[in-house]
Amino acid sequence: MSYMPFFWIAVMVLAVVAESMTTALVAIWFMPSAIISMILAFFKVPIPVQVTVFLVISALLIIFSRTIFKKTVAAHHVATNADAVIGETAIVTERICNIENKGLVKVRGQVWSARSADGNDLEAGELVSVISIEGVKLICRKPENTEETKK
Repeated sequence: MSYMPFFWIAVMVLAVVAESMTTALVAIWFMPSAIISMILAFFKVPIPVQVTVFLVISALLIIFSRTIFKKTVAAHHVATNADAVIGETAIVTERICNIENKGLVKVRGQVWSARSADGNDLEAGELVSVISIEGVKLICRKPENTEETKK
């Protein structure tokens, strides 16, 4: 018996391990190719044919699946969790003082640690705009116009 069926089993196992260790599709195409090549090895098909079949099937699967996934899983960035508060209006619940490293704001019903974008203190009760997030702190500033305070 030839060693090639075991070689293709090893390729398939490595592809499964590689795929399970990532969140992206990196080796899924090699699994069916390895199975087909393994079947060819059991039927004593020459090694160059097995390798060629493996490479051709893998390439075809990569090309077709990438095309299909690109169409069905469009890369639309949707603000989720923390990113969703950027651009929102918040209310200062505890005075924001960057020097004292303190300050809280409430936005979307949640209380966040906050810092002032320009370094100026912001008093409790003021409305502020969330402009970014650094770590677990919202970076805020006073709204420049009345449109931002109506959000």
